Amino acid sequence: MATRPLDLELPVVQPTGRPALDAQVAALLASPCHPDHALGRMETLVQQLVRIQHPEGLEVAGISLERPQMLVFAADHGIVDEGVSAFSQETSGQRVEELLAGEAPVNALARVHGFDLTVVDAGLARQLELPAGPGGRVALLSRKIGHGTRNMVLGPAMSARQAVAALQAGMDVVRHLPGRVLALGDIGVGSKACASLLLSRLCGVPLADASGQEQGGGTDSLRRQHRLKKLQLAAVRHRKAVSPLEVLAAMGGFEIAMQAGAVLQAASERRIVLIDGFVAGAAALVARGLKPEVGDYLVFGHRSTEPGHRLLLIHMQAQPLLDMELRIGQGVGALLAWPMLQSAQALLARRLAAGQGSR
Repeated sequence: MATRPLDLELPVVQPTGRPALDAQVAALLASPCHPDHALGRMETLVQQLVRIQHPEGLEVAGISLERPQMLVFAADHGIVDEGVSAFSQETSGQRVEELLAGEAPVNALARVHGFDLTVVDAGLARQLELPAGPGGRVALLSRKIGHGTRNMVLGPAMSARQAVAALQAGMDVVRHLPGRVLALGDIGVGSKACASLLLSRLCGVPLADASGQEQGGGTDSLRRQHRLKKLQLAAVRHRKAVSPLEVLAAMGGFEIAMQAGAVLQAASERRIVLIDGFVAGAAALVARGLKPEVGDYLVFGHRSTEPGHRLLLIHMQAQPLLDMELRIGQGVGALLAWPMLQSAQALLARRLAAGQGSR
């Protein structure tokens, strides 16, 4: 398998690192009434957001968070046939229907925080339609690559062509969205199995550590052992997959591939990218493998209860904003972290206004 098919054109992503800009922000936030770096990691967050939006130097406009977008990518996974999840494949569609009806937790959070919410069918086994009536004011996009991936224990989850198509679809979705901030979430039974395999192969984490314990359904030791055995079979079958694209095609998911494409496009447009949980983190890992500069644009909303998520954050040298023991994806953790970005914006705006007033 080729490392990068000829028809995969990646967007240009510029690194954001500017030590002088960090020093400027630190000096602006400093106060003679408080210790140095009194704001701790909030100062670090302000610095990152400024680096993303003001590569040429800090401007009076400060940090812009206008028209924030929440994308939830949904897909099914063939490996569910191997009994790796406590939930059946039908659950994916049910979760999406709940979201489209405006009844999911992410709907309430998107509403209160002013996010435009879009569900992208990346590859669900079933066909979706928006419910009649007002629902939850959710947009639905169909970018279906297939009706779920293939069973990766028996063969590649998707072809290289499908992986490229999913990446490009994710880029295209973002290209047509307004706003300066993109939050990412996902729905898909079996997706954490994929995330575990991606983490293990791309970061060299032992698969037993990367897979941890599947949530839900009263998972016991026998279920964990069965799940690990099936993941090991998939890993052995695809042992020759090494590059990010090869690993994505062999052991990934359509929603993971589209999220990776969304990350790439958002970073190329200098958007702030707010990452949700383990699966979204795995997509970010793939995107960073394709374009290392992507890492500069990632803000990790939270650390979930998934053992693999903790290891992924360590390998990406990322400090999540929250740790609330969440066991739900769909972008919930990303939206719960949103007030932290608003706080960073407000802190910088106050200091910029004070500086203007003293002139």
